[in-house]
Amino acid sequence: MSKILIVVDMQNDFIDGSLGTPEAVQITEPVRELAVGWEGPVIFTRDTHEDNYLHTQEGRRLPVPHCIRGTKGWELDASLQELTRKRGFRVIDKDTFGSKELAGLLNEIHRTDPVDDITLVGLCTDICVISNALLIKAFLPEIPIRVISSCCAGVTPESHKQALQAMQMCQIEII
Repeated sequence: MSKILIVVDMQNDFIDGSLGTPEAVQITEPVRELAVGWEGPVIFTRDTHEDNYLHTQEGRRLPVPHCIRGTKGWELDASLQELTRKRGFRVIDKDTFGSKELAGLLNEIHRTDPVDDITLVGLCTDICVISNALLIKAFLPEIPIRVISSCCAGVTPESHKQALQAMQMCQIEII
């Protein structure tokens, strides 16, 4: 039995780069401390776009280049990047809000070693955290899914709160 921590998109562009916010900066250290002390698997996701980002549907709707593969903005926060190297945490690149690869991996882990619960933290609450939480819930409906609100930040404080409420309505525990 295991408890899994998912750290969503704690990348420079979302923290203090092209789409950064003061709230994202504030959660960086608490997220790192949580990952350091976590007893169980920790998996990071990384929003990943290519040079053609502005020509994609997302890029046309959000015309702010961000998380372009290989750029500083695409990289995880330096302290988290170092942690993934030292501890061998898995990093999954995803090309959209929710990661099918992540959901599939969690489903496979659960088949071989039953998962007790899955906790999500990271950025942005109202886009990628909610997308991954709901996708995981669809793949593993009987596994408790939790989101630590104080270790998440949204595009705005208001949209952060709305996303937490929406997840709660879908039986995701907000702590």
